[in-house]
Amino acid sequence: MSYLPDDLLMLSALQHLLFCERQCALIHIEQLWFENRFTAEGRVMHDRVHSSGRESRGAVRIEFSVPIRSFTLGITGQADVVEYHLTDIQNVNVLNENLVLPVKGKRQKCRLPFPVEYKRGKPKKDNCDKVQLCAQAICLEEMTGISVPIGALFYGKNRRRQEVVFDTAIREETIDTARRLHDLIRSGRTPAPVYAKKCDTCSFFDICMPKAVTAKRSVARYISAMVKD
Repeated sequence: MSYLPDDLLMLSALQHLLFCERQCALIHIEQLWFENRFTAEGRVMHDRVHSSGRESRGAVRIEFSVPIRSFTLGITGQADVVEYHLTDIQNVNVLNENLVLPVKGKRQKCRLPFPVEYKRGKPKKDNCDKVQLCAQAICLEEMTGISVPIGALFYGKNRRRQEVVFDTAIREETIDTARRLHDLIRSGRTPAPVYAKKCDTCSFFDICMPKAVTAKRSVARYISAMVKD
């Protein structure tokens, strides 16, 4: 399936969806946004990265705040950082030779994209950050014609990179998440809240009120069960 330019959704919504479908709908359907300490710290980190421009370190060219898109996934957005590593062209998997730009003055050389996503916290137990990064890799593959096998997540809490291999499993999860995102946005419906421990750090907590709504639902189910008995 291929989407049209008007169908493209924000790449960041993939991470929102995997964190919480209701949060994703509040942001991308109802166009709401609330900030807390965690989101503010993340925004400041991204603002610093995005203001850096471009630089080179030896054979690696580094670009910041890179516009990207994928018509296969139906998403668009920005990559925090894309490193372009000078590589022998025979060592890369060429997906579309018409898009591959050889490096001027260096025969049989090209630049292999390596996306890096910055996160304020620490590595997560689920794959929401990995899916977001993999989506960036798929975007870069469509745009450059070169397979992107690996990238990295940089976490501010431990100041370390975590390399991510874009294997079949994470690619399939990314494609499925993009499909689910389009289905959610197309429906125009915001799911009801379901409380989980992660809700406590969500900037939408006071608006969403997951504990109160979930508690009311539990009482309703109890009363319904008592009536049936």
